[in-house]
Amino acid sequence: MTNATLDRVLDVLPATDRRVIRNSPAAVNAAIADGTSETVRRAARQPSRIDGRLADLEREWDMERTIEANAALVGLAGIGLAAALGDRRLLWVPAAVSGFLLLHALQGWCPPVPLFRRLGVRTAAEIHAERTALKALRGDFSGLALRGKRKGAETKAEDAIRAAWR
Repeated sequence: MTNATLDRVLDVLPATDRRVIRNSPAAVNAAIADGTSETVRRAARQPSRIDGRLADLEREWDMERTIEANAALVGLAGIGLAAALGDRRLLWVPAAVSGFLLLHALQGWCPPVPLFRRLGVRTAAEIHAERTALKALRGDFSGLALRGKRKGAETKAEDAIRAAWR
């Protein structure tokens, strides 16, 4: 495979952490980013609320989980209706949902994505960015570089991993 061909494939199959954002309107992405920025600014003004906000982020559903739950619900409803009504034509519902789920996995877009984005559903990367900013405000990473200067590469790596998983 040539580099040009690989570039075309990668263009069609965007990176996981950017595919939903890439397929969302700029205004929606900006509104979500502005909301996140405002939350972090509010936390900087009221540090006592950081722990609570971090707990909220642990419970927040990202786009992937939302799409998966939506697909499962609609697919099961289609199967249930087909069985209850004895109409095999209703099996198009789970078939369509499966196709949409595959489309989302490959491209980051499917029919429910624009609705969920307008409702403020964020990607895992967007949630992670807020979590990291809040942890930095809380001081979770302070001193990490200083400790690392006196230690070997393995210990530095362990310190970095420990800080990232707080």
